[in-house]
Parts: sequence; structure tokens; C-alpha cells
Amino acid sequence: MKILGIETSCDETAAAVVLDGHTLLSNVVASSMDLHAKYGGVVPEIAARSHIESITPVIEQSMNDAKCKWKDIDGIAVTCGAGLGGSLLVGVLTARTLAIIHKKPLYAVNHVEGHLYASFLTTTSLPNYTLPVNAPQFPVLGLIVSGGHSQLVYFRDHFDYDLLGQTKDDAIGEAFDKVAKILGLPYPGGPSVSKMAIKGDPRKYTLPKAKMPGKYDFSFSGLKTAVLRLAQKECGKLHDFPSTKLSALLSDAQKADISASFQRVAIETVVDKTVLAFDQFQPKTVIIGGGVASNAELRAQLTDRLPLQILYTDTKLCTDNGAMIAALGCFKMKLDQQVADPYNLVISPNLSM
Repeated sequence: MKILGIETSCDETAAAVVLDGHTLLSNVVASSMDLHAKYGGVVPEIAARSHIESITPVIEQSMNDAKCKWKDIDGIAVTCGAGLGGSLLVGVLTARTLAIIHKKPLYAVNHVEGHLYASFLTTTSLPNYTLPVNAPQFPVLGLIVSGGHSQLVYFRDHFDYDLLGQTKDDAIGEAFDKVAKILGLPYPGGPSVSKMAIKGDPRKYTLPKAKMPGKYDFSFSGLKTAVLRLAQKECGKLHDFPSTKLSALLSDAQKADISASFQRVAIETVVDKTVLAFDQFQPKTVIIGGGVASNAELRAQLTDRLPLQILYTDTKLCTDNGAMIAALGCFKMKLDQQVADPYNLVISPNLSM
């Protein structure tokens, strides 16, 4: 079966066609990141307008790249949550309209769950993709790390899972972005901090790890505040000194050491919990998804500390994309999951797993 996946939860307008949940036939992403860069973060209204402009050509290109006509498409999967309301609305209304016009079954997809299904893609003829050789085998331990989400999930099978823990405040990607702002590094913050960290000493500064009452829960707000206090101290300023003025007083060497120390502790925080969950549940496979899943330090720490080979998908499939939505849609169709009503499907910006 061939499923068209549509993803518009944030600032990427994306569509892809996936065959049988494992073969990537096309993957098209139009990002509006350059429009948001000067604001230091995603502006919801700008993102929604960009989706409106891009959604039709992105879907058409995805169909063309996959060499598909509408008669070849068996179903449509679309992100209905979580995400920005205006962005989700563009994708869902487009998918609803296409499902009605072309008489295709429609599947509503949880964006966060979708991130893990990128790891089920194992083959493609598209150039410059490095995919896992084998699909995950259940039971699966999944770590989702992105700008909006940090979660640990244990899957007994498709659609049969327990949410073990999640962040109680900032997501790890959000913490990277906020630290980047403190250090005056360009948006998006995650790649900027990681690039700067390469030049720094990860053991230069001692930063705290949050101790949570929930065994598998995360917290990054305290770490972010500790970085702010550290930067103020390094500049010889008091706690009321504005964070926006710190970067001009910090040397490149200080920024590199702060970046490296922050990244080490932030990554250790999620890896510690992942190792703890692995020891308890003994899954056959560990997979990671979300934008931070492409972080080299995260991959290095997980590889070093877990006693099995981790299924890392291509870095292009870690950020938001239609392929992960289409892959999950394939399994929804295969396993007779509930079909959405194209006349009534609504968005759910705060949807959780």
C-alpha cells in the first residue's frame, strides 16, 4: 500500500509517499526557518501563512517524485496534533479536502508518535539517505527528543505502548534554543550550540541534573537557569543583569566551554533515563526520534552506554517530515486502526501520547 503523509505541525511544510511502512518513495520539505531566524524562534502567524503558500506544491512534488497518480495512493495520513494551531489547521484541512475529492481513507496521526516511525523506514531509491538495515523489533524502547517534546515510551507492539516519562517543563530542544539565545548564537539554537560545543571543554563547568520524583521524567528549566547564572558569573555581573546583553561580554572560548558543558549535561540527562529504562524493560530495539536525535553527542553517549546496536535513522528524517507520518499511516491502515472522518476531523494542538 502507498500512503501520502502530510506534516505541518510547526514551520516545515512536508509531504511524503511511503510504501508498506518501510520503503520511502518521496520526501519533500519546505522550511520557513529563514523567515523566523530574525525573531529568534518560530512566529505562529508567519508559519501558518507559509504553509498556505507551500502546501499544494509540496504535495504535488511529493507525488511526482514518487511517480504516483491519485489512483496509486491508498490512503492519506496527516498530523492532527501536537503543534501550532494555525499550522496544524492548514495540513488537516488540506488532507480532509483531498480525502473527500479523491475518495481516500484518512488517518489522523500523533506528531510525537510519528517521530519514532521514521525508524521503520529501511529502504529507498532516493539519493543521500542512510537508513537502518532492519526495522525495529518489538518490544521497543523509544526516546523522543525535539524542540517541543522529551519522552520515553515502551512499545510492546504497534499502538500498544506505555508513556514512561516526559519533561515537566522545557523540552531538551527548547533548552538548547534558550541557551543559544543567552550565548548570542544564531537560530536554530540546537545545531548552533552543538557546533560551538565542538570547540569547548565539556568538563570545564559543573552544571546540575534535575532530580525528579517520576523515575523517567525530565526537567531542563533548572539547567537552563544554571547556564544563565554561569554566564552572568563569568561576565562578573549580578543576577539582575539582562540575559540579552551577556553574549557581548563573553569570549568565544567561554561560549564554547559553556556550550560543551551544557550539551554534555543535557544529553546525559536523557541518556541516564534511557539506560535506566533499558535495564528495567530489556527491549529488543532502541530507537530515537525528533530533531535532537541527530545530535552527535546524543548518539555517541547512547552507543557507548547501551549494549545493543541502536537504530538511527537518517538525520534528514529526525526533523519534522512527511515520511514519518506516512510510515505511521501505513501501519494504521495495515492494522485496521480507526479511520478519521474527513468531514469532521479537528486539530488537537495539545495532543499527547
